[in-house]
Amino acid sequence: MAAGADSPLYLGLDFSTQQALDLLLDRMKRARLDFSRVKALSGSGQQHGSVFWKKGAAGALARLDPGQHLYRQLQDSFSVQDSPVWMDSSSSQQCQDLQEAAGGALRLAEITGSRAYERFTGNQISKLRQTRAEQFQDTERISLVSSFAASLFLGAYAAIDYSDGSGMNLLDIRSRNWSQICLEASAPNLDRLLGAPLPSTSVLGPVSSYFVRRYGFSESCRVVAFTGDNPASLAGMRLHQGDVAVSLGTSDTVFLWLQEPQPALEGHVFCNPVVLQAYMALLCFKNGSLTRERIRNQSSAGSWTAFSEALRSTPLGNHGNIGFYFDTMEITPPAVGVHRFDSNDCEVSRWSPEVEVRALVEGQFLSRRLHAERLGYSIMSGTRVLATGGASANNQILQVLSDVFNAPVYTMDLSDSACLGSAYRALHGLVAESGASFLDVVKNAPEPQLVCTPHPTAQQVYGHMLKRFARLEDRVLQRTRT
Repeated sequence: MAAGADSPLYLGLDFSTQQALDLLLDRMKRARLDFSRVKALSGSGQQHGSVFWKKGAAGALARLDPGQHLYRQLQDSFSVQDSPVWMDSSSSQQCQDLQEAAGGALRLAEITGSRAYERFTGNQISKLRQTRAEQFQDTERISLVSSFAASLFLGAYAAIDYSDGSGMNLLDIRSRNWSQICLEASAPNLDRLLGAPLPSTSVLGPVSSYFVRRYGFSESCRVVAFTGDNPASLAGMRLHQGDVAVSLGTSDTVFLWLQEPQPALEGHVFCNPVVLQAYMALLCFKNGSLTRERIRNQSSAGSWTAFSEALRSTPLGNHGNIGFYFDTMEITPPAVGVHRFDSNDCEVSRWSPEVEVRALVEGQFLSRRLHAERLGYSIMSGTRVLATGGASANNQILQVLSDVFNAPVYTMDLSDSACLGSAYRALHGLVAESGASFLDVVKNAPEPQLVCTPHPTAQQVYGHMLKRFARLEDRVLQRTRT
């Protein structure tokens, strides 16, 4: 955010370790940033990762020497040196145990917003307790990456916020407190190790004297609760109620703003990071741009211009042809292979290049809408679709997205959305208790750019087509399972 020489600053950070923080702040200091102007700060960290603080670490946090880097002072403060991160998928047995204790996968999703996932923190904690009992016994606090980072700035253990806490398979997303069932299934006395969760808009306290003396932060600078990178990105995109953001990258990701969530076996529902009584949802689709590029190469001679012309020259609904393109095992839904169906729902082996191109793009966006609606999303008056990622540069692809969702599509530069969202949240955190809304606080930020609006017949065409798509997807899933 641009600011005048004497304007207050609101700092947003996205990082993972204290060594990275040392490097980042040292570089900012060398660049002559006046830290005394920072009125509040917040940040984000990769979701699901955990940090295990050794007994006695709270004292080390409180006694930091401003003459030394954090890394050297805290390197012996952790009971687990190789903390689990989101890429770890070794806790399948713990996932099964948790789902059984909760009453099944769907019941667990209803409580925590997601079925059990190996990368989710609660299952990683459970596995570590079982396989590394001595290190677990030497632990006095467990942080998420986000609350770990906030702890560094506070000089004391920071609370886990509701939004990032929703990605642990431990938080009851409706009561916004730890689920007793999930705690007991994961580890004894786990609530004491985690501490009480707090609203994502909470001001945790003033910045530690370490940062005041080493970098020149003001003693009045406030630390607003840190959150996960995905919730921070939602804040950076400034989604409104009813909005959907679609990131069109190697994998496609859909962000949703929800009021009444319907957790399912696919996707994730989190507490909203900027509005206490709202929710957000996240859906991941593995077959994104790489699949679009494959069809471009096969059907459009490797030309995006020809690919776009194929979309422009074929009608909405593609004469009733529907395709599913899962080059690798998909996440949502768990299916694989290429499946083509004609207007009579009969499977066919090939289409013309133009029909193939439209079937791919329509099929991808029908899938995004179908699974969003299954989590409780509904298109309403004023709904906007925010498109980001590499494919958002193709206006014909965005026109299909607009038609399928029957909503206008906007684009915006979100290369640093987690950092930007953290800065927005720092600003909002200072006034949230007074009742100021997040959107009011950031109303002067640059608006996204309108790219396209839906065709007048889009609702009629795709409303009917979505029902067919759901039935055909069930057929594809049955074939994958057998």
